[in-house]
Amino acid sequence: MPNKRVNLSDSMRLIVMGVMTVIILGFINLEIVGKERIVREGTTLLLRIAPRDPRSLMQGDYMALRYAMANEVAVAADEAVVNDGRVIVSLRGKGEAVFVALYEGQSLAQGQYLLQFRKRGESVRLASDAFFFEEGQWKAYNRARFGEVRVDGDGNAVLIGLRDTEGERMGPALH
Repeated sequence: MPNKRVNLSDSMRLIVMGVMTVIILGFINLEIVGKERIVREGTTLLLRIAPRDPRSLMQGDYMALRYAMANEVAVAADEAVVNDGRVIVSLRGKGEAVFVALYEGQSLAQGQYLLQFRKRGESVRLASDAFFFEEGQWKAYNRARFGEVRVDGDGNAVLIGLRDTEGERMGPALH
């Protein structure tokens, strides 16, 4: 009899692990589908960047990105005492996004978009803060001045590429 109890317990553990695995994989796939939808259907914004060192000994060639708008967002978030939220941006020139205000439920004017932010300490994250590229190609990306992001109506952003000072795409981008 004791052996049957152990087997039943082992079977239950396997079932629970299987169900949890399916749930986790389902959640991950939903996130991927959501990001693919943003890349496919989102509005393109250019976020001005101040590039950092484009090399990492541990991760290979990539560019750590710091968005110029992050400072304005940090000041506004500090004044409003919020760490997470959305900002309103408008586009100028060749699609460069500029900070307008924190979003507090107000209606957006034509040509305004939402962009989600997260503030941790003094750091504000607007979109991905790293752009990975093919090993040995870091010199080609030294001229990068804009992160090309796509946003959905809720302000969720996906970094799809980098652009130079003229707004021209540098290397391949997600489509």
